[in-house]
Amino acid sequence: MKQFASVHDVVDLDSLVAQAIRYKNDPLADRSLGTGKRIGLLFLNPSLRTRLSTQVAAQNLGMEAIVFNVGQDGWALEFEEHTVMNGTTVEHIKDAAPVLSLYFDILAIRTFPSLKDREADYGEHVLSQFIRYAGIPVVSLESATLHPLQSLADLITIQETWRSGNRPKIVLTWAPHVKPLPQCVANSFSEWMTHWGGCDFTIAHPEGMELADRFTKCATITHDQKKALREADYIYVKNWSSYAQYGRLKTDHAEWMLTQEHLYPSRNARVMHCLPVRRNVELSDEVLDGANSLVTQQAGNRVWAAQSVLSEILKKL
Repeated sequence: MKQFASVHDVVDLDSLVAQAIRYKNDPLADRSLGTGKRIGLLFLNPSLRTRLSTQVAAQNLGMEAIVFNVGQDGWALEFEEHTVMNGTTVEHIKDAAPVLSLYFDILAIRTFPSLKDREADYGEHVLSQFIRYAGIPVVSLESATLHPLQSLADLITIQETWRSGNRPKIVLTWAPHVKPLPQCVANSFSEWMTHWGGCDFTIAHPEGMELADRFTKCATITHDQKKALREADYIYVKNWSSYAQYGRLKTDHAEWMLTQEHLYPSRNARVMHCLPVRRNVELSDEVLDGANSLVTQQAGNRVWAAQSVLSEILKKL
């Protein structure tokens, strides 16, 4: 693995998941693999799980991890080509990225969509320029359209909790929210389910909340949440804003909040959410705190997802 920006960078998905589970059972199995190596974690937006889990993962492999909050700890970066830099940005990515490549062996970048310019966001304007100009392996800690480390942790969680030989029915269901959120987690989870191919996958959302077609190729799409949840084995709850009316927040579907009542038609479904979660807006307390919730386990698996990815990259350095 030369970089990690999406599932398309993964050579063997099952092997990557199996390695993550091995690290979970023996976190320091490869504690010297990254000795003498340094990773720079650059954040263009805030983080809790992504930042800390990646730091822990790097340290488990013997790496030194340095965190840098772009725009707070240093200059605001410019990403436009041929721009006249007479505004608020101070340093161009073409100048910053090559320097960073002299300080680090791996760069890990967390960016965020504008939710205003769909073409720029879906062109991965920021992440692509780090990859282009850094010249060293780049790991996405979430981009404008995808969150691959989250999706890997999700798949780890499903594989370690699914005991039947049959294909599980997995439902990604839209949830209400108080502000517009990107499609990153939903896009990414859908893409990973397509590549895994080991499930019966359904996406449920109100009309107007369709995701980009390229991420939902293996999914059954429905606007009927109750029908989708029938006999579900896993229910992944997530809000996303509109793709068609880009960034628009849908505010008139409070009944889509997942409650205990929604779980009754399922097969005692396990419930997932990427966190942070708006309690009693996206999911009810009784679901989040109930026996069916995998939310904490899912978040814990972020360490092993990151460790498995970093390990594969280190092996190629």
